[in-house]
Amino acid sequence: QVQLVESGGGLVQPGGSLRLSCVAGGTNFRDLTIGWYRQVPGGQHDLVAIINTIHSTYYVDSVEGRFTISRDNVKNTVFLQMDSLKTGDTAVYYCNILPNARAPWGQGTQVTVSS
Repeated sequence: QVQLVESGGGLVQPGGSLRLSCVAGGTNFRDLTIGWYRQVPGGQHDLVAIINTIHSTYYVDSVEGRFTISRDNVKNTVFLQMDSLKTGDTAVYYCNILPNARAPWGQGTQVTVSS
């Protein structure tokens, strides 16, 4: 079974940057499509970005041009570079396997954008 561990969150001012990491253990990582999701209190896991096995990417409109998803198949890691952060990006960020977010959710990493 896949284990997902997210890290890299923190407190940042509007306009700042953070780089999140997601390490996936226990699977053939290079064969997986991975997505980053975020969740606000009382909300669902909302998809933010996707990277597939040939490194094609997709972003939701609200982060297009500001976030960059990438992967390192040697390190079994997916990254989310977040630039020009806005207060509306505040959430707990998670990664999961597509389709259908079918792995158990990790603990996530908190991103807080505030002045």
